[in-house]
Amino acid sequence: MIHILSLSLSLSLSLSLSLSLSLSPGNNNGTACIMASFSASFLTTYDAGHVSKVSNMTLPASAEVLKNSSSCGEKNASEPTLAITFGEGYLLKLTFTKNTTRYSVQHMYFTYNLSDTQFFPNASSKGPDTVDSTTDIKADINKTYRCVSDIRVYMKNVTIVLWDATIQAYLPSSNFSKEETRCPQDQPSPTTGPPSPSPPLVPTNPSVSKYNVTGDNGTCLLASMALQLNITYMKKDNTTVTRAFNINPSDKYSGTCGAQLVTLKVGNKSRVLELQFGMNATSSLFFLQGVQLNMTLPDAIEPTFSTSNYSLKALQASVGNSYKCNSEEHIFVSKALALNVFSVQVQAFRVESDRFGSVEECVQDGNNMLIPIAVGGALAGLVLIVLIAYLIGRKRSHAGYQTI
Repeated sequence: MIHILSLSLSLSLSLSLSLSLSLSPGNNNGTACIMASFSASFLTTYDAGHVSKVSNMTLPASAEVLKNSSSCGEKNASEPTLAITFGEGYLLKLTFTKNTTRYSVQHMYFTYNLSDTQFFPNASSKGPDTVDSTTDIKADINKTYRCVSDIRVYMKNVTIVLWDATIQAYLPSSNFSKEETRCPQDQPSPTTGPPSPSPPLVPTNPSVSKYNVTGDNGTCLLASMALQLNITYMKKDNTTVTRAFNINPSDKYSGTCGAQLVTLKVGNKSRVLELQFGMNATSSLFFLQGVQLNMTLPDAIEPTFSTSNYSLKALQASVGNSYKCNSEEHIFVSKALALNVFSVQVQAFRVESDRFGSVEECVQDGNNMLIPIAVGGALAGLVLIVLIAYLIGRKRSHAGYQTI
């Protein structure tokens, strides 16, 4: 039996990759065993000297099936595998498995090249590195898996995001099945049926913690703030819950100082929270640009919780000044995580004499000051109106009498 792998590749402007893997049993009429169409991006955290940096790349138009690493699977020997290669040394591999009713992407592997200076400038390590993870991509047999929403796969220091995905393995024909299994992210909220997610389990307000990160050139981060994590996840009994976890002053912390990136890691045995502060050299502003959380949730279906976002722009102030906000702030990191910040004062990159610089207050605090001013002004106006009315009334009452 001769196995022939064939590729049908087309790219749109949105970089949506469409491909198929075919098997031909000795003739020219190959039958596709895997078909896929999706867009993808890869967020990779790597070491660059004494700092951590983040590389963000998108699946390029040059991607293609790597034939010698792809397979339609053999009976009791191997499972179907789709390997996609792109760039200089990058490989995305999906392996499939099935039971009597469902098939799934059992495992996803990603190999990236730290020697590629375009995406990994000043990387401390060189050469290829591979990370992997299981996935939640699954569908009914003979149905197409369809997901318009983001699909996030967390692999150690890499987050892979797929979107607008259409995938099917073990195809009954050489086309996508008309029937679909939609991902949970695309499902509308039911009006009847299972109960709605439980309300947040909120502990007492977190205590203020103080942080000081020092590098070779002195202090690069000074912070005083109370932090709280709001995490939404599915429990083992298939109910969705949102819980709040406080970051305690007793949690250990560390950090790194860099010319363009300052990091703060706070953690204990069950969780590590990393905050990344970036700087816009043109506008001379610093801001919270990245949040990454790795945590263990014993009562969750997936006990290992991991999420990140490196495109934030919160807690912003001029370099040399400090950002201050007494009001509670909510920073939405992902669908599963919100970071609540209380009583914050923070300064990154340039800190002199281990003291906060001039204060730049948040908009919320400014609005809070406007409220009593507006109320006071309204009361003063009301008093003035009453006084004028009283004087006018008194004048009219005197005008009604004549002197004899």
